[in-house]
Amino acid sequence: MGGGKRFLSDIKMGEKQLVMLGGKGGVGKTTCAAAIALHMAEAGKKTLILSSDPTPSLSDIFEVPIGAQEIPIPYAPNLVALEISSEIVLQKWKERFGPEIYEVVSSFADLDCDFVLDYVGGAPGIEEEYMLYYIMELVRGGKYDIVVWDTAPAGHTLRLLHLPEIFLRHLEGATKFYLNLYSYLERVKEAAKLKRGKRSLLEIISGWQTLSGEIAAFIKDRRYTEYILVTIPEALGVKQTERIVQDFDIHGLPVNYLIINHVIKEADCAFHRERRQMQAHYIKLLAEKYGGRLNLILLPLSPYEIKGIERIRKVSHLLFS
Repeated sequence: MGGGKRFLSDIKMGEKQLVMLGGKGGVGKTTCAAAIALHMAEAGKKTLILSSDPTPSLSDIFEVPIGAQEIPIPYAPNLVALEISSEIVLQKWKERFGPEIYEVVSSFADLDCDFVLDYVGGAPGIEEEYMLYYIMELVRGGKYDIVVWDTAPAGHTLRLLHLPEIFLRHLEGATKFYLNLYSYLERVKEAAKLKRGKRSLLEIISGWQTLSGEIAAFIKDRRYTEYILVTIPEALGVKQTERIVQDFDIHGLPVNYLIINHVIKEADCAFHRERRQMQAHYIKLLAEKYGGRLNLILLPLSPYEIKGIERIRKVSHLLFS
C-alpha cells in the first residue's frame, strides 16, 4: 500500500514543531491526536495537545478535566493538554488586536470601543484566524517542543486555509464600513495624519499585512509543520478526504500522512465480513489515489473505547510501530 506502513517514526522528531490533524467529524481525530501526543511526550518532548473542536473530547479520552487553562496529564510526564473555546478565542483576540483596531476606527469616529470590537470580532473567519495566530505564538514561544493540534471537523479546517487573506479583508472592510457610515470623506484625506500621537492608518494596515504574511508562511512551512489527515473506509470519509487534499494542494500545504481508522482486521461473523468487504473497496480507492504520495496507515477498529493512558498508549504503538 504505497508509502509504506510506518507512521510518525519516519518524521524527524527534532524538526517538527506543529502536528495538525484534520478530517471530518467522527473519524477518530482526537484519539489519533492523543496517541501521537503521548508518543511525543514519552520520547522526551515537551508536548502540548490542543483541541479547538466545538465539542472537545480530550477530557473524556484522558479521563482528566481539561479546559481553557493548560493542564498536565497525570501519568504522562511532558504532556500538557488544552481545550480552547470560541469565547476564549474571541477574548484573546480582543486583547491582542483590539487596541490596534480601535486606534484606526477612533481616528475618524467617536465610537464605543466594545461596540467596535464586537462588530469586527463577529466577522466570519476571525475566530479561526486568531486560532492560527494563537497556535503560531505557542509554537514560537518555545515553552513546548511540539504542539499537536486536534482541529475542528473538516469544514472548519478548510476555512483555515483562506484565513490570511480573510483576516486582512475583514479588518480593512470594518474600517471602510465606518468611513462610509459616518461620511467622513474629508477626514479620509488626512488618514496619514490621524489624531495626535497615533500611528497612521497605512502603518497599522501594513502591520496587519505583515502579520497575515507571517501566518501564511507559518502554516505552509514544511520544515516545522506536519499535516495529518484521518478518515474512515466509507464513502463519505473518502469523499471528504478528496476535498481536503484538493484544497490543501491548492494552498500549497504539505500532507504526508493519511490514517485510515476503524479498519476491520478480522471478521468472525456475516456482518463483519460484509463490512470488511465494503471497507476493502474504499481502502483500495484510497491506495490507488494516494498510495504514491502519502503514507497510508491502517488503524484497526478497537473492540473497546479508547479512554485512559494505557489504551491511548496501545493506539500509539499501532501508529508508530
